[in-house]
Amino acid sequence: MGILQTTSEADAVGATAAAYAADRAALGYVPSHTRVLALNPEAFEAWKALQSSIAKSMGMRRYELVTLAAALGIGSRHCRLAHGSKALKYLDEQELLRIARDYRSAGLDEAEVAMMDYAVKLSGDSAAMDESDSRRLRDLGFSDREIVDITLAAAARNYLSRILQALAVDIDVPPLLSEDMRGALLDPIESMHATI
Repeated sequence: MGILQTTSEADAVGATAAAYAADRAALGYVPSHTRVLALNPEAFEAWKALQSSIAKSMGMRRYELVTLAAALGIGSRHCRLAHGSKALKYLDEQELLRIARDYRSAGLDEAEVAMMDYAVKLSGDSAAMDESDSRRLRDLGFSDREIVDITLAAAARNYLSRILQALAVDIDVPPLLSEDMRGALLDPIESMHATI
């Protein structure tokens, strides 16, 4: 957890206790990122509200696909594992294994691949993006609102990933992820970022 001193579950009160309780109910444990972000509970609540508003607007399947792609692009092991686990609510395990290993050859439709390509590029080199990136999404049938939502989801993932990386937050491995799934989620990060 780096140098930060977080609040134990036994000592948590108020908004911190509520954040811990919400994760314990949803996940069965309190992840390291929650412990760190709960040091500023008001900002953490604002982050969760932003994340929720984006996900509701675009639908959970798309949101998780964009999140996994953005986490790949930025090299976030934290978010690949956490959202790999969350994505199992919207994708079956075999489909998620294929997507995690290589979304371009996973049997997704062209629009979903383009959406994920966009999120990877935004996460790796947003300064190189231009109108052609969003035009590709438009040409595949995405509305202006959907293009904005895809961008918001990827950018929001970058926001959180950079916080966790900068603060050296411990990487939690969700207990329900199989060894095979963990490898499928993390190995592409090693491959992509080994050449950088």
